[in-house]
Amino acid sequence: MGPGLKTICVIGLLLLFLSSCNNKKVNNEVIDQNGIWQSIGYGRILVIDSSDYHFYDYTTTYCGLKKEGQTDKLSTSISIKNDTLLYSIGFDIYKFVRINNLPKICKDSLRKVDPEYVFEVFGETINEHYAYFDLNYIDFELILPDFKEKINKGTSESELYQIMEELIDTIKDNHGYIEPVNVVIDRTSNTSSNSHEVEEIGDFVVASKIASTYLDSDLTEDSKVIRWGIMKNGFGYLQVNAMWLNAKLNIPDSVVKEFGFVDAYLNHISELSEFEATNAEVAGTKKIISRAISDLRNTPAVILDVRFNGGGNDDVSIEILRHFNDQNKLVASKCARAGNKLTEPLPIYLPASQDPYLKPVYLLTSQQSASATDFLALCSMSLDNFIRIGSPTQGAISDALEKQLPNGWYFSISNELYFDPWGNCYENIGIPVHYELFYPEDRQQFFKMLYNNPEKDLQKTLESIKKISNRTINNYSNYPL
Repeated sequence: MGPGLKTICVIGLLLLFLSSCNNKKVNNEVIDQNGIWQSIGYGRILVIDSSDYHFYDYTTTYCGLKKEGQTDKLSTSISIKNDTLLYSIGFDIYKFVRINNLPKICKDSLRKVDPEYVFEVFGETINEHYAYFDLNYIDFELILPDFKEKINKGTSESELYQIMEELIDTIKDNHGYIEPVNVVIDRTSNTSSNSHEVEEIGDFVVASKIASTYLDSDLTEDSKVIRWGIMKNGFGYLQVNAMWLNAKLNIPDSVVKEFGFVDAYLNHISELSEFEATNAEVAGTKKIISRAISDLRNTPAVILDVRFNGGGNDDVSIEILRHFNDQNKLVASKCARAGNKLTEPLPIYLPASQDPYLKPVYLLTSQQSASATDFLALCSMSLDNFIRIGSPTQGAISDALEKQLPNGWYFSISNELYFDPWGNCYENIGIPVHYELFYPEDRQQFFKMLYNNPEKDLQKTLESIKKISNRTINNYSNYPL
């Protein structure tokens, strides 16, 4: 992305106001939502009639049904302004323009699905939507033919998977992944397995040990990913390990026992629409964080630990930070790639809490703080009572644009650019800290260091806070370092 596009995205901030309704009057004219709509960026087509809706993933060579349902399920998330359909999910607003006909490729699926076709759609999607060619110094038109030459109609699934993985690594996409069927993953793993593999420590495992070390009084209640309580020095400690898994889905215990909590959760929440799923996550988070803040209300300061949080839903990040904010304020903006241009910038506002916690908050971050956790750290730059300690976040801030290939495999790429209120983008470099603790960048090295000596980690955290305790929060201005 060149500097001109970045400037356009930043200075063009416009706040969009939505009203949810099936039809909307503009100048006494009723605009009908029914019809065929194509998104600006994101590669989607939405078909609406009086009873059903259909979402398609779309490129010039492929069109596949992504999701469908009853039209009334969309009624609270869409509105129409000047013959542009606005699809609202949390703070995100996706724009669609009306087209006369459904592209022929969405009606005719006559092309044979073979490795060459699958890779063509994969490469085309990256070419149309990936937002960081310029930032990562990638000439995609130059490198793509080299990858195409590796593929023919006889390419095996495991070979195709490995070539796609290599391409994602080459373009340095922080959110890029390819998810084939399990049998392909197993087959690929078997061909490259190492009999001397070392057992890894999971993020939830090390997080649990750290929380148990930091907490003198554990007040956690009814949450699998958020822990809180009081430390020996009287500080509050709030550990958030995922920006999802907070919705109350009433999953039967027998299902959790059979599939495990995360898989059971995924199966249940996937049955909801995007709008319903986001609202459920935010509602669940609000209940938990409200209880935590109530329990920590009388503490002189809070340590908010997101070092083991790999991300989730940006709206969850907003809901968490809202509890530390006393006035509605602009905290970020974002654009998406749409061909050779960017979409209009979407301003992101942090709502105010009626009873916020405004005493010092020490935000602990690491290289494992990614995605929606990057976003939380980005938005915290606008909160004067926040001081960031640890290491910069991972710098994988863009949402993951998820797509499905003709052979049924799923993949994602980064198609969005996020900015702070001053127009800075932190993709790749991460959100900087005010006080650097130089954590290892390697995931397992970092986890093992903390897991093997959690008391030393606690000591280092408290020492860093002590060193800055004689300075005012304003000395640690959240304006970019």
